[in-house]
Amino acid sequence: MTTTRVLVTGGSRSGKSRHAESLLSGADVDYVATGFPPSPDDPDWAERVRLHRARRPGSWSTIETLDVADVLAADSGRPVLVDCLSLWLTRVIDRCGGWDGSMPHALAREVDALVGAVRTTARPVVLVTNEVGWGVVPAHESGRVFRDLLGVLNAQVAAECDEVWLCVSGIPLRVKQGARA
Repeated sequence: MTTTRVLVTGGSRSGKSRHAESLLSGADVDYVATGFPPSPDDPDWAERVRLHRARRPGSWSTIETLDVADVLAADSGRPVLVDCLSLWLTRVIDRCGGWDGSMPHALAREVDALVGAVRTTARPVVLVTNEVGWGVVPAHESGRVFRDLLGVLNAQVAAECDEVWLCVSGIPLRVKQGARA
């Protein structure tokens, strides 16, 4: 990996996680899993988590946390792969009570801390996120809140990254290369 900060975005099942993993092949990686822990109540989610785990090399260290900013600030030369910002945001909105669109201060602080950590980290980092703003306008307020907040988060993180990749139908397309904004 020749750049320090990379964002990989795309739709559901677009190949973004596989592409992000390929950018770090051959390295020992701290893999930050931000999703909900698997549960027997949701066998589909449990299977997705199982497949992601099975794909990772044995030398990769998995860190299940929402404290992504702390991981990026850690004094380590190991690259970090964050999968994914969409799940991170969902869980942070839950924790901060922001589903009504009020943008509580706690939620704004967490988003600012994450973006600041991406900006200042000395660690190579690849972040995965979903591109959700191209579809139908969600019928429910919470869906619109999520779509809008994720769009803002993605734009802020992309501005701090050296590269941005968009995965479409399993094909990664580089949409930004070069200096951060």
